[in-house]
Amino acid sequence: MQFDKWFNKQSVLVKAILLLLPVVGWIVELLVRASVALRTKSVVHIVVLLVFIFVGWGWILGVADFIYMLVKGHLFLAE
Repeated sequence: MQFDKWFNKQSVLVKAILLLLPVVGWIVELLVRASVALRTKSVVHIVVLLVFIFVGWGWILGVADFIYMLVKGHLFLAE
């Protein structure tokens, strides 16, 4: 699964639109985090994925990821 690499290749505008759409944004973040966790098999990425699954439905993590993506170009702890 290489969804994170596909997502990171997109322009900032496309990434912003994908993250701002209510249900689509949550699914995109979930796919990116799952892709990173499966590809790297890092404990940190697996823990971040689990935290996102259990707490990610809230808008706070989505807003934080959106702002971080605008500044850095990728999601927080998903590079």
